[in-house]
Amino acid sequence: MLTEMEELDILILGAGWTATFLIPLLQDHELHFSATTTTGRIVAGNPTIPFRFEPTEENRPAINALPRARHVLITFPLQGAGPSKFFMEAYQASHPLRDQSKTVKFIQLGSTGIWQPGGPVAPAERGDDYPWYDRHSPYNRTLPRAVAEEELLSLGGCVLNLSGLWGGTRDPKTWVPKVAATKEAVRDKKSLHLIHGDDVARAVVAVVEGGDEKWQTHGKGQRYLLTDGFVYDWWSLLAGWSETDSGEDVEPTDQQKWVYELMVEEKVRALPRSMESLGRCYDSREFWASFGIAPLRARVG
Repeated sequence: MLTEMEELDILILGAGWTATFLIPLLQDHELHFSATTTTGRIVAGNPTIPFRFEPTEENRPAINALPRARHVLITFPLQGAGPSKFFMEAYQASHPLRDQSKTVKFIQLGSTGIWQPGGPVAPAERGDDYPWYDRHSPYNRTLPRAVAEEELLSLGGCVLNLSGLWGGTRDPKTWVPKVAATKEAVRDKKSLHLIHGDDVARAVVAVVEGGDEKWQTHGKGQRYLLTDGFVYDWWSLLAGWSETDSGEDVEPTDQQKWVYELMVEEKVRALPRSMESLGRCYDSREFWASFGIAPLRARVG
């Protein structure tokens, strides 16, 4: 049991789906942690602290009451200019570390959606590597989440932009009725990028265990794009997922039929399609190389 003046290794703000993978890993690594939820519910067998963040002076006492930690992981999205700065400054002012030469390290979980098409990034700005995007590629800086992340980065935090999350209660196969309900919807499906909850947890632990030197060189003020290293072709996945059992017979679903019809119409000889035809391909190698780990749960089935 830590005393009031002792320091946690990490405080998780917003213990949702990610925490169901992260908390067991923190326990395996014998890292001291605490977590918050809006209701104080049990997560991964552990009680949490009731806490709801608002960037207002009225919220400052609740921030002051949080436990002291060397790392703070913010799992929920902050929006626009102001909230990141307010929380970081309020927390550090009320939670000075024992070693006064050090400051709290803040990690924000974000989304790769800032690199999605439809933003104000002109084709000429994409660079010679298009369709490849990495953490240095231009992104939609007008998005409220991107604005908040840039504020956190400017104050020395680290942002991990996560691709499609899967694992546990999240099964990509269950997305099919929503994203591929018609042939035209399937026609438009191109690339998909994923990362398993186990690897999100391993990425966070790698940052926490990296120490001050690694933080200074690879964490502080750095944004990373995280995938499992694969670029999935939606057509390939739909073709592989679409078997359903009808009594004694196994028949293809509509999605599988549509994929093979579209292959003829679009003159696609075999799957998967080329990276160029998929149109948006994420390169996440830099995070894994910088922190010396590799995805454990790569390649969705």
